[in-house]
Amino acid sequence: MANADDLFGRLPEAGPTRAANRRKVLLAVAIKSGTQADIAHRTLLSQATVSAAVRELAEVGLVPATKERGKVCLSAVNDVGVGVHLGFNHMTVVARRLDKEFDQVTSRVSSEGVSRGWSRALPEVRQMIDEAIEGTQRRRSDVFSLGIAVPRMINPRTGGFTPPILPPWRDGDDPVKDLGTWLGVRAFIDNDANLGALAEQTYSTREHAETVVYVKASTGVGAGIIVHNSVLRGHGGMAGELGHLTVDPHGAVCQCGGRGCLETVIGADALIAQVRTARARNSAPPPETLEQVIAAAQAQDAVCMRVIHDAGRLLGQSLAQLCNLLNPDLVVIGGQLAQSPLLLEGCKESLRRFALPGAVAEDSKFVLGLSELDTRAEAQGALILGLRGMEHPANNM
Repeated sequence: MANADDLFGRLPEAGPTRAANRRKVLLAVAIKSGTQADIAHRTLLSQATVSAAVRELAEVGLVPATKERGKVCLSAVNDVGVGVHLGFNHMTVVARRLDKEFDQVTSRVSSEGVSRGWSRALPEVRQMIDEAIEGTQRRRSDVFSLGIAVPRMINPRTGGFTPPILPPWRDGDDPVKDLGTWLGVRAFIDNDANLGALAEQTYSTREHAETVVYVKASTGVGAGIIVHNSVLRGHGGMAGELGHLTVDPHGAVCQCGGRGCLETVIGADALIAQVRTARARNSAPPPETLEQVIAAAQAQDAVCMRVIHDAGRLLGQSLAQLCNLLNPDLVVIGGQLAQSPLLLEGCKESLRRFALPGAVAEDSKFVLGLSELDTRAEAQGALILGLRGMEHPANNM
C-alpha cells in the first residue's frame, strides 16, 4: 500500500492482539485527536489498553510524549486521508494530512454529479482528488487511505452495490477499483447517509449520543443509523432506506420499482414538479433544479415555501415512525433541503403530532437539528471510513 510504512512501519513487533489494539488506537487518533478517555469510548477498548498503546506509540515517535491540553494527537506525518462523496448532482472531495485536525481539510466541490454516468464523471473526480491532495502540500504517493460515499445501497459483505442497482450506476461500475487502483491504496465504500451519520457522531459537538440518525434529503432521501459507535447496515446494506418507505400505496411508481415511496413525494424531481404545476399559469420561469426551489423559498416565494414546508411535514411523519422504533438521542437533517429552515419546521410539527411523546421528549435528551458539518458531512464520513478500513492488514481483508 502506498505510504503505509510511514504510519505503520515504525510499530515494533507484538502479538496479534496487542498489535491490533495499537493499530486501532493509532487510527482513532488519526481520525480525531482526543483524550485517552475519548479514544477508549470510540474504540471500545479499556482505558488501560489505550494508555498502554499510547505509551508505545510515543516511544516510537508516532504521538508526542507530552500531551497538549490532555489530548493525544499524531506527530508530524506525510500521510493523507481522502474522502469522496459521489452524489447524483454534486461531488465533494476532502483531503487531510493525518496530523492535522479534522476541520483542516482541503475541499473540492463540483456542481455536476454522477447523473451523467460514472465513466464520464471519473476523470473529473480524479482531478478533484489531485487538487485536494495538492492543497495539503503533499503528493498523490502520500495518500494513505480512501473512503467513498454513494447515495446507493452497499452490501457490507461484498463491498458492491446491493441489487437492484439503480441509476445512474450500472452493472460493472466499480468506483472502489477505479479510484483505489489509481491511487495505489485500498478503498472502502458505503452509503452516503451512513457516512454522514458517522461524521456527525465523530466530529460534531454531540459526539457522545448513543443512537444517531442522519437524514440526507437531496435528490433522494436516505438515513444513516449509528448505534453504540457502529453503523447499522443490515444484512444486505439496506438499513435506513427511509426514502423507500411507502407513504402512498396508490402513488407514483418509484425508480426502485415500488409505488408511493417517500422519495416520489419529497425527492428533488417531485418538488420541482409541484412548483411547476403550481406555476402553470404564472409568467415566472419554472425551476430547473432543487437549488432554484430552495433559493426561491429563501426569497419568500409563496409556492416554494409551501412545497418545502410540506416536504418537511411528510419527512417528519416517516421520522416519527423511526423514532418510535429506535428512540434515538439525535436526529440530524443534512443534504440540500436542509439549507431551508422550513424543512426543519415541518419535521418538528409532524414529530410532535405522530411520534410517541417519550420518543421525542426533551427530558429524554432527544435532539432534532441541522448538520453541523454542512455539505461536507458525507465526504468527511468517507474519510473516516477509509481510515477505519485500515484497522485490518491487507492480507486479512
